Amino acid sequence: MIAILGGGNLGAAIAQGIVKAKVAKANQVWITRRHLTKLEELKNQGFKVTTSNADAVKASSIIILCVQPKQLTGLLEELNGTLNKKKHVLVSTITGVEIVEIASKSIEGITIIRAMPNTAIAIGASMTCMCSANATAKQMAEIQNIFNALGQTLIIEERLMKAATVLAASGVAFFMRYLRAATQGGIQLGFDAEEAQLIAGQTAKGAAMLLQQHH
Repeated sequence: MIAILGGGNLGAAIAQGIVKAKVAKANQVWITRRHLTKLEELKNQGFKVTTSNADAVKASSIIILCVQPKQLTGLLEELNGTLNKKKHVLVSTITGVEIVEIASKSIEGITIIRAMPNTAIAIGASMTCMCSANATAKQMAEIQNIFNALGQTLIIEERLMKAATVLAASGVAFFMRYLRAATQGGIQLGFDAEEAQLIAGQTAKGAAMLLQQHH
């Protein structure tokens, strides 16, 4: 069972990607949020939803943290009586929070993996960089399999996580700015907006595919 603590946009995208790629069934994924009304659609899709992080953790072995950085301390304090280092793997998607900080606020010896996806995870096309200080190869492969269902993954050293955030996460915004500029250029050359956007988008997609095939 997988618990996703924080059912916002990222948590929901991960949950739906896991099921779409058949990594797990919807009824094998717990999703938590303070207000269950916001999880009604996911509940109707078969996911298990709850306001209790502890209940979700008790029922699961993989715990994916999808909360805001300011919520992390309170969340880990809430879970410290529930987490079990022999059973659980913590997977943090929280930007800017290092493994040592998570470890200092959690139970001693628990496995912690950082996974940094980008916004393209919503369409199953994320570039997710991952690192860990104490995960086994088997544990790493298991979590990598989850995020491979949501795009592509790369295991890196933690010292490169900030750079990965700039290149992969901020990179989406940079490329979107280029595409808007290219689309505007197409309009000025005489295409209508939809035609210009189609040409710019497909050209960028083709360039990316050529690069991936020849790297």
